Amino acid sequence: MNYDQIYLQAAIAQAKKSLREGGIPIGAALVIDNTIVGLGHNRRVQQDDPILHAETDCIRNAGRFTAAEYRRATMFTTLSPCAMCSGTILLYGIPRVVIGENTNFRGSEDLLSSNGVELVLANNQEIEEVLRDFIQARPELWHEDIGVLDA
Repeated sequence: MNYDQIYLQAAIAQAKKSLREGGIPIGAALVIDNTIVGLGHNRRVQQDDPILHAETDCIRNAGRFTAAEYRRATMFTTLSPCAMCSGTILLYGIPRVVIGENTNFRGSEDLLSSNGVELVLANNQEIEEVLRDFIQARPELWHEDIGVLDA
């Protein structure tokens, strides 16, 4: 197993934690210099916080870093980042994002890549199935999370 797969597994564990807590199964891990410095999961439901997506929770949990440190970081996320999370990645200059899957939702990948962010798509079947099962079971939460207003 390569390093990307190891760190992606940490993000998947966070997604499963969110599901166990009654939340949306999306997780993230922030890695700098081959060290996990932050973990997070979607806690919108658990914390009643409309912007607490996995990536923003992860960055908040990681704490402050210098711009130089962020430029050495990789964000591992189980799902293609939405516009808000992509904006956060761009704001902090994170140059690389490993995406678990983008079949259930394709976020702002074009925004990231057009701003020079390297995207690696893992096509992880495990997390794709977890999300698909969640979407079938809780479509109202899913639509709320991805900003579908007319569902």
